[in-house]
Amino acid sequence: MKNTTSYIKVASYEAKVGEIKKVLLLYSGGLDTSVMLKWIQDEYKVSVIALTMDIGQQKDDLEAIKQKALQFGALKAITYDAKEEFANDFIAKGIKANASYQGDYHLSTPIGRALLAKKAVEMAKKYGADCIAHGCTGKGNDQVRLDGYITAICPEMKIIAPVREWQMDRNEEIKYAEKNKIPVPASIGFPYSVDDNMWGMTWEGGEIEEPNLISPIEKFLTTYTLAKNAPDKEELVKIKFEKGVPVALNGEELSLAKLIVKLNKLAGAHGVGVVHMFEDRLVGVKNGGVYELPAAHVIIKAHKHLERFVNTRQLNQLKDEMDIKWAYLCYAAMWYDPIMAAINAFNDKVNENVTGEVTVRLYKGSAKAVAMESPYGLDHASFNAIGGYEFNVNASAGFTEIYSLQMKLANQMKGY
Repeated sequence: MKNTTSYIKVASYEAKVGEIKKVLLLYSGGLDTSVMLKWIQDEYKVSVIALTMDIGQQKDDLEAIKQKALQFGALKAITYDAKEEFANDFIAKGIKANASYQGDYHLSTPIGRALLAKKAVEMAKKYGADCIAHGCTGKGNDQVRLDGYITAICPEMKIIAPVREWQMDRNEEIKYAEKNKIPVPASIGFPYSVDDNMWGMTWEGGEIEEPNLISPIEKFLTTYTLAKNAPDKEELVKIKFEKGVPVALNGEELSLAKLIVKLNKLAGAHGVGVVHMFEDRLVGVKNGGVYELPAAHVIIKAHKHLERFVNTRQLNQLKDEMDIKWAYLCYAAMWYDPIMAAINAFNDKVNENVTGEVTVRLYKGSAKAVAMESPYGLDHASFNAIGGYEFNVNASAGFTEIYSLQMKLANQMKGY
């Protein structure tokens, strides 16, 4: 629906026409940022530097995106390779936290935004930009993440979010692009948009937004195999962890970034990690999304199983509660708040013994951890003799009598 209310800037960090000299635009090459590259030049009369972050996009053609930015007036177009930093300094924290929000959304976009804001500030300072622009709408989560993170890191930086300002809905943006001969991936007949990085692809728009409609995934999920088309043969993959972080895939030692990229293809071939969500946005409205998260889904599944194997029941219970808190904070634009640093320190401690190998079965859209081994695994119950200690079954009845005593007394009060 078109926004008919004139936009009034009330925040101190919002840039005004005539007050800025150079803009660094976070440029994905999608509909919004493609349109705003020209719009900022026309409206603000400033030069624009386009920054495209390489964080392992699974579908984007980064060279084509760079050339398009130059073609439509960017003073400079930068493609910055941040794959290893993204994996080691950001995704690794999510893995230790079993990152999952309101189900199986593994927070690919929220984690990516934390890195994006950090690098945007660094590059703006390097190239002398006094303002950062991004393509977030006034109804979404990402405006809070990017605005909040940028100003937390660099309070003096100004920000432009053109989608909040212009009086265009999505269809009008598409028409604006067509009028100005700007090639964009969206069209009236293909209204879907994607946020893409190695940890996941986030699809929105069109039928995805409507809770009563079935998302036509055949139209837009074209990177990997749909579950219904996956091979009718299971595949086992082995993931080796050291202190909670994957270090090898099927016996091959890889950097975390390379492991994720490779696992995306392995798991994607089986249609694993496609998630349909209708979630609670940070800004207070519901939001429909379809997510492609092959590697993330497998890694989180494997990590959670191994973590539970090496830790005690009490610690596992607390960890489950802290994981939920971590996910909500990450989703809700709190990456650079001290509370996240505190939980991350807790997760580092919990993951000190999360070392070992997990076998995951991939089949027709499902990923199941089916076996694991670890030098730190706690002894387990068995119908056979238990190694490492003697289980005194003679103590079981006495333990049960004491353990259930209060329950028995409470029921006696009820007259049972």
